[in-house]
Amino acid sequence: MEKERRIKIAQEAAKLLYYKIARDYKQAKKKACRDLNERVFPSNLEVATELDKYADEMEGKTRRMLNIRLRQKSLHIMEHLKEFNPRLIGGVWRGTAKKGSDIDITVYADNIESVYNIIKRKYNILKAKYSYKTAKGKTEKYYHIYILLASGDEVEIVVKDLTYLNEKRRCEIYGDYITGFTIEQLQKILDTDPTKKLIPKWKVK
Repeated sequence: MEKERRIKIAQEAAKLLYYKIARDYKQAKKKACRDLNERVFPSNLEVATELDKYADEMEGKTRRMLNIRLRQKSLHIMEHLKEFNPRLIGGVWRGTAKKGSDIDITVYADNIESVYNIIKRKYNILKAKYSYKTAKGKTEKYYHIYILLASGDEVEIVVKDLTYLNEKRRCEIYGDYITGFTIEQLQKILDTDPTKKLIPKWKVK
């Protein structure tokens, strides 16, 4: 019974995320609980599972073509930034991109200006800014560059210093490690299985 209630809330939270009524999973779950007068909180995995199902239902074949297109565009961008060990992460890496999704790429460099200048020559930069994240008493600093492609697709490039090159970071949604695609790995997936979803096969309890 409790599982059924969690799934019901997860489905509502998924719709709130899909239509961008909620900005993140935490807000979506809280609003879904309020709207349904429930107090049972689903996991991020449960919400992500329902969001993926709902996006498939709403977008069908168009979604599969979107993921191929965004992966192809990601490869093109990464090739321009190959000296900075680019990695494709986010929904485009996982193959779960949906209407309105952007491309997320992480690069590693001690000289931010060198990355910025290459991007500036090739693309339309919307904005650039630093962000700070504090965890366990340690503050991390990243530089974000947002670009707009001629196709209308948006890209977020995060510049991290070289000390993060081999970092292992767990996904707060799926619980696995965020490995992303290198240029070679992305090219291979495009050649062999361009719509493949990289979702861990955890079972929702």
